[in-house]
This record gives sequence, structure tokens and C-alpha cells, in this order.
Amino acid sequence: MVLNIPTILTVARILLLPVIVLVFYLKAPWARPLCCAIFIVAAITDWLDGYLARKWNVESEFGAFLDPVADKLMVATVLILIVEDASNWWITLPAIVIISREITISALREWMASVGSRAKVAVSYLGKLKTTLQITALAMLLYQVDIFGLPTYNIGIVALYFAAALTIWSMVDYVMAAFKPNESAD
Repeated sequence: MVLNIPTILTVARILLLPVIVLVFYLKAPWARPLCCAIFIVAAITDWLDGYLARKWNVESEFGAFLDPVADKLMVATVLILIVEDASNWWITLPAIVIISREITISALREWMASVGSRAKVAVSYLGKLKTTLQITALAMLLYQVDIFGLPTYNIGIVALYFAAALTIWSMVDYVMAAFKPNESAD
């Protein structure tokens, strides 16, 4: 395994998770905005590590494996924090949908790789859009403080439901791609 800056950024994203959890539970008025800021920094590293790996041509199998793991750990960790904090079904339901999809697609990708068809379930634009909406929703739910009079938390809940809907849509898209028959070259 060769460590390069993109891989170090991915590892840093994972290492920020305990910091997010610790700050989340601090009883200070600045804790939630700081938690959100750390989460946003972690999300930026997700974009940055992929960009740098492609730009510098240092993509690696380990980096390709670790990056989605870091993403899923980050989203699941923050969803669990938000569900525990809210303690209600309307936050729990989309969280279950999102986490269940992540587990299902990870298993699907592993299975497709084992049968030599990993490319059929490669990351799609829809998957990237889903991730962006999830990150936005989670950041708003972490922040909680109204911005310019806008109810950030309530907007975050709506965004979380849109993210859950995109989550289902992208899962269906990946499953359909996985089971689509191979096209023959006639």
C-alpha cells in the first residue's frame, strides 16, 4: 500500500469521525456549529481526494476501496447522532432507508466484483447527486441554528427526505444495472 495525499485525506476523513462525535455531545452553544464545520471539512476531503487522485494520476485500488468506506462511515455516524438526538420516527425512517441502501449497495458491489461484473455497478451521477444531497441535509441537521431567518433544521429534514428518495432511486438504478443482461456484440 502506497500512501499518497488523496489516501491520507481519505484516512483523515475517517479520523475526523470520533472528533465529530465528541464535539456533537459537548454542552456548549458553539458545539453544533463546530460539529457541522468539521463535518463539512470531512465532506470536502471526499471531493478533494478523488479530484487529486485523478489529477495527479495516483489512483490506487486501496484508495478506490477506502473512499466509499469513509463516505459510508461518515454518513452513518452522523445519521446515528441525529437520530439519537431527535428521538422521533420522522428522522429515524429516512435514516434507516439511507443506511440500509448503503449496506445493500456495498454488498451488491462486492457480489458483482466476485462474479467479474463490478463495472456494472460503478458509481453513477445519480449516486453522486444522492451523496451531495445527503451531505447537505446532514450538515443542516447538525448545524440547527437558523441562517438568515431560515429554519435550517426544518429545511434539513425536508432535504433528508429528498436524499432518502434519491437513495431509493439510485439503489433501484444500481440493482437494475447489476441484473441487466450483458449485451452481445453482433
